[in-house]
Order: sequence, then C-alpha cells, then structure tokens
Amino acid sequence: MPAALPHPLRALRARDFRIYFAGQLISVAGTWMQQIAMAWLAYKLTNSALVLGLLGFASQIPILLFAPLGGVWSDRTDRRRLMMTTQALAMLQALALAVLAWQGWATPALLLGLAFVLGCINAVDIPARQSLVVHLVGDRALLPNAIALNSFMMNSTRFVGPALAGLIVARAGEAVCFLLNAASYLAVLVALAALHTRPGGGASKPALHALREGLAYAFSHRDIRLFLQRVAAVSLLVAPYVVMLPLYARTILGGDARTFGLLVSSVGAGALLASVFLASHVSIDGLARRVAHAVSLAGVALLLFALNRTSFLAYPLLMVLGFSVVLVAAGSNTLLQSWVRDDMRGRVMAIFSVAFLGIAPLGSLAMGSLAHAIGIRPTLAVFGALTVVAGLAHRPAPHQIARDA
Repeated sequence: MPAALPHPLRALRARDFRIYFAGQLISVAGTWMQQIAMAWLAYKLTNSALVLGLLGFASQIPILLFAPLGGVWSDRTDRRRLMMTTQALAMLQALALAVLAWQGWATPALLLGLAFVLGCINAVDIPARQSLVVHLVGDRALLPNAIALNSFMMNSTRFVGPALAGLIVARAGEAVCFLLNAASYLAVLVALAALHTRPGGGASKPALHALREGLAYAFSHRDIRLFLQRVAAVSLLVAPYVVMLPLYARTILGGDARTFGLLVSSVGAGALLASVFLASHVSIDGLARRVAHAVSLAGVALLLFALNRTSFLAYPLLMVLGFSVVLVAAGSNTLLQSWVRDDMRGRVMAIFSVAFLGIAPLGSLAMGSLAHAIGIRPTLAVFGALTVVAGLAHRPAPHQIARDA
C-alpha cells in the first residue's frame, strides 16, 4: 500500500487494519441484508407492530445484559481468536435462518429465539471488535481515522445492503438473504486468520471485580460519563424507529419490501455522509460540540418524519436521521477511544456498546407497544419530541464549547 494515501483513507496504510477492513466490508453487507429480511419476514407472518418491537428487543437485550462481561473477557483474552469464534457462531445462526425460511418452517417464536441467540453472540463480539481497532493501526494518531473508516464501512454497507435485500426478498425470498449472509462470514474469518496482531490477554482478575473496576473508571471520568449518557439517550429514543420501518413502508407509504429497503438505504446514505465527514477531519477538535448538537438534530428529524406522509420527504428526512445518529455514535466512539486507558478499553467499549445497542431494545419494546396502542405516527412524534428535550438537556455548557472549539 503506497504511503501517500488520500487523507480520509490514511489508516489503511496499516496492513492489519486494511485486511480487517476488507473482510468486514463483505461481512457487514450480509448482516444488513439479514436484518432487513428478518424484519420483513416477521412482519409478513404477523402484521404486528408489537412483534417488530419484540424482534428488536430480542436481538439487542443480550447486549444490555451480557456485554459488560463480554468486555471483561475481551480484556483478558486474544481478541482475534475470540472474534473468530463469535463470527463462526453467527454464521451458523444465519444458516439456521436460511433453512427455516427455505422450508417454510419459520414462526414468530423461532425468529425471536434466533434473534436472541445472535444478540448473545454480539454481546461478546462487539466489545472485542470495538477494542481491536486501536491495535490494528499501531499509530494512535491514526485511531480517529480508523474509527471513522470503520463507521464508513458499516454505513456504506447499510446503504447498499438493505436496497439489495429489498430486491432479493421481492424476487427470491428471505432465505436467499440469510444464505448470502452466512457465506459473507467467510470473508471476515479469512481476514482475522491473516492478522499479525494478537491483542488482549491481560492479567486475569475475578470477573465481577474487573467489571466493577471498569464501571467505576467509566463513570468517575466526567467526559466519558457525559458522552455515554448522550449515546444512551439517542439509543433509547431514536434508534428504535428502524424496527418500525416495515410498518411505515406498508401502512403510511403503501409500499412493499422494496420500499422498506429504500427507506433503510436512505438512513444508510445519511450515515455514510456522517462517516465521510468524520473521516475527513484530522483531529477531534470541535467533535464534542458537534456530537452534542447532533442529538437535537436527530429529534427534529424524527419528529418531522412522524408528521410526513409522502415518499418524497421520507427519504431525505431519514438521511438526516442517519447522519445525526452516526455522528453521535461514531463521534462518541472516537472521543472515548481517545480518552480511555488501554487496560480498560474492552470494558469501557462494552459499556459504550450497552449505551448504544443494549439500551435500544428497551426503546424498541416501548415504541412497538405504543405504536400498537396509538399508531405509528403519534408514537414517532412522541419519541422525536423527547429526543429534542434530551438534546437540550445535555447541551454543552459555554465553557465546554469554548474549550472544545
């Protein structure tokens, strides 16, 4: 790889990060396809907003329950080998979904059960993945760019994967999406096997003691605590809207699986722009202020999306939502990774995973239940308004803005 790379791609100079990035690019595209196919299949079987909320709850509640222990495990073992195990298990889960869908055996209960299984796998995988990146680039100066590129990878596939899934589901059925996702895990397994880096394996302490130590460290650090709160607010109030999109596509826009795929791709397009925006910046100066403002922007976009009835406005509003959520999540990730001690990295990133992914199922359950009772548009409006309030409540103080400018 040439030494002179465009500024937004500079972290790809590191061999291990370059290999990891390529493998994840293929695998995450498959993951997005599976998520779309699974949500659409659940809605097709039940026509229920509550089931969509339960699906989001089942897939992410294990992260809330188990990710902190996953972070402890990540800090005391070889993260590369740990990820190879979790990725292989996720491949088996995708194959099970493919068989159920292909044979017509899928039921809401089985979908919820397999969503929970994948959530348990992710509770171990995500802290390991988040804390692995810093070791792959070597030079800590490249860390913000590596995190931004990681976000770019996640969101470029989020743009392409759902659109492809919508077409495949409409033409060939959900089973093909599940099968393609299972095959995509081969790419990341090959990439992980090729890495030279062997991070992890720190001194072992009793698991509960190590967990308490990580929690005390995170919440005694004022800035870490504040940004975890911001991420948790967006996770609870904004992120669950995604599980309602099948219902929105069919009942508000009168569309089908392709409409659903385009809605999620619009979120991905905005998220992709946020990733490019983050990757183009050399330092983290001013990032804390931008993250704080993005919380309120997400609330306004969700509120307007709730009031909208047309495809013409739905797509750009979702782009703004995708941009805002990724700016909050990836920006906070960058800041936390820059501040945290290496020996605490796995545990702090596990707490970050709980804040961003583990809190979301509570929001999914609440949003699905409320939408079942009063309808999707009033529900989205309530959650959007609450997000605006949360953004204003967590806005940076004047001295923080001055320090961060």
